[in-house]
Amino acid sequence: MNLRGAVRADRPLVVLAVGEEARYLPPDLPVLLTGMGKVNAASAVAAVLAAGPRPSLLLNLGTAGALRPGLAGIHEVATVLQHDLDTELLRSLTGETYGAPLSLASEGAVLATGDTFVADDAARDRLAQRADLVDMEGYAVAWAAARAGVPCRLVKQVSDEAGDGAARTWRESVDACARDLAEWAGRHLG
Repeated sequence: MNLRGAVRADRPLVVLAVGEEARYLPPDLPVLLTGMGKVNAASAVAAVLAAGPRPSLLLNLGTAGALRPGLAGIHEVATVLQHDLDTELLRSLTGETYGAPLSLASEGAVLATGDTFVADDAARDRLAQRADLVDMEGYAVAWAAARAGVPCRLVKQVSDEAGDGAARTWRESVDACARDLAEWAGRHLG
């Protein structure tokens, strides 16, 4: 976890997984780098929110794999789910709901979050039945924000096609993705 800048109640806090994604964000913008994966993201966000003050918004920017052909560019997430947690099975075993999908906006993409970097055509095709995009932190950021009562938005830049070769494509495209995300933040955060 790495927090750059001061968290203020009148400003959003931008949350990203790694420094490569945050490279071009303005230096006056508070930025939290969580590290990759759901545990890192949830624990980093929870720690910052518990320490206070709470920001006006948690904005999770980052890269994501496209689960459908032709998806490119920046997408705001309407719904986020965990693709590596079997919510229905857990409900049948315990009667409790764990990891239900979270609604964030009325329009936008469906994001599947899991602790696996999806770089396999078969896995991508299975996930495409439930979602448009895939990442490793979005659900955890949204969940921690919801638990703390802080508004949250997820905005993802497509970096790869989540199939064979996705790791190579992510490495090749992350710098351009970081530029696009910084430009988006500049337009939407003033």
